[in-house]
Amino acid sequence: QVQLVESGGGSVQAGGFLKLSCVASGDIFSRCGMGWYRQAPGKGRELVSSINTDGATTYTSYADSVKGRFTISQDNAKNTLYLQMNSLKTEDTAVYYCAADRPKLFLSSRGCDVWGQGIQVTVSS
Repeated sequence: QVQLVESGGGSVQAGGFLKLSCVASGDIFSRCGMGWYRQAPGKGRELVSSINTDGATTYTSYADSVKGRFTISQDNAKNTLYLQMNSLKTEDTAVYYCAADRPKLFLSSRGCDVWGQGIQVTVSS
């Protein structure tokens, strides 16, 4: 079954904003930390942002290229991961992927290797 489904992509002018959503099925959020990746044409897939917890503290990380512009968050009650993208630049154009690619920090080897199908974000000048 489909386990991660992204939405919220599209086209926007530089300086604009978009908010990506990723709905997770089953117990993914209880077992796995989450990340947003992106891949531009001819480029490798890069980690944009991640979110995880050790059970008490939530940790987030951001690629240098998006710090101060993007914000990752999750709503466990809605089983949804978000990426708020502000002040978008043309170089943000890529296919964005939601991933459950790591266990919670207090767990290990929990089978976290689940990827969404990707969603296009296009930023024009």
